[in-house]
Amino acid sequence: MSLIYDGCMEAVVRAPAMFIFRFSPTKSFHSLPSLSFLPQLSSRSIISSSKVLSHRSISHRSHSRAMAVGSQTNMIVDTSAKGAESLFRMAVRSMEKVYLDRNPTAKAVLDLVLSVDGNQICYDHFAFRTFGVDGYGIDSVAKFFLDFGYTMMEELRFPAKKLKALWFAPPSYDNGSYFGGPLPRIFISELLVDEMSPQSQAVIKKYVKNLGNANRYAALASTLGCLTWETPSYSDYQQLARESEYAAWTLVNGFTVNHVTISVHRLKSQIGNIKSLNHFINEQGFKLNSEGGILKVSPDGLLLQSSTVADSTIFNFSDGVSEPVPCSYIEFAERLVLPQYTKLTNEEIKEFHRRDGFEVGNADKIFESTSMDQITRKAA
Repeated sequence: MSLIYDGCMEAVVRAPAMFIFRFSPTKSFHSLPSLSFLPQLSSRSIISSSKVLSHRSISHRSHSRAMAVGSQTNMIVDTSAKGAESLFRMAVRSMEKVYLDRNPTAKAVLDLVLSVDGNQICYDHFAFRTFGVDGYGIDSVAKFFLDFGYTMMEELRFPAKKLKALWFAPPSYDNGSYFGGPLPRIFISELLVDEMSPQSQAVIKKYVKNLGNANRYAALASTLGCLTWETPSYSDYQQLARESEYAAWTLVNGFTVNHVTISVHRLKSQIGNIKSLNHFINEQGFKLNSEGGILKVSPDGLLLQSSTVADSTIFNFSDGVSEPVPCSYIEFAERLVLPQYTKLTNEEIKEFHRRDGFEVGNADKIFESTSMDQITRKAA
């Protein structure tokens, strides 16, 4: 049974594959082995993994899409760049690749938008989900980005979902310090585990206990597409799903990217506004999240968001059960120009002239993109 990152996994992980993607009649994808024993790895194994990861990341740059996290032409590592910058660039590219390999809708939408717009696609933000317990919360993912110049911004609270989130601003919105394009914002949420029922708390803590410093490898797990805990059982998954679909999603997806977001206002064609893009995406047969309406609008009217519904895949649980579970989705965001800058010309407007940050009301509805209600809903 092969893995997506077969070469890299051979160096680091010898656990059985658990995800089987059946969206193609001729090809299956396997992923998400466990990194629960990573702290016991030898330094030689980690170095070997890094070499293979570097090779795989460079090879991936030959794909035809132009992404915000890489140069559109001759996607190779800039040998003149500092080592740290190259590491950051390759790591985020690997996170993106894991995400795209697992989510055919996201890949198809990105290809479709590029075919119409003909420009480099810029990402507004990447999003991650975490468990807020024993060091596996927001900080476990945030540290990687903070180390490379990101700044912690505002906290958002979602009491009904028992969640909180923080978003992080990149060093620059308009200049790619590490990529061929602008850096994305980072949105990291965490489940407030202590507010869950005793039964669900016990399930979550069972998987994160006795993992040593595995939470330090959240970013590595995201680049490899691995869980940092053991393969969950279906009964444990069901327990979490009954109380929190967010918790159930995190149990089987771990630190993999939950979604990426296309920066709609950076598109140059007729789909460069979110209403036109939504209409275009819907006409192509893609199902959009209808929670609270297709278009989510902030109270100030300046942040407009929408998203597709998550793909689902078959997960092989540890107790021998194979059942479909949600994976990820793709979001779209249009940030309008702030009132004090409306007299600027289009050429003068930069990202910092636009509405920044996130909105609880919008995000609360976007979270529903992975809910079974949305996934099983028939397209309009």
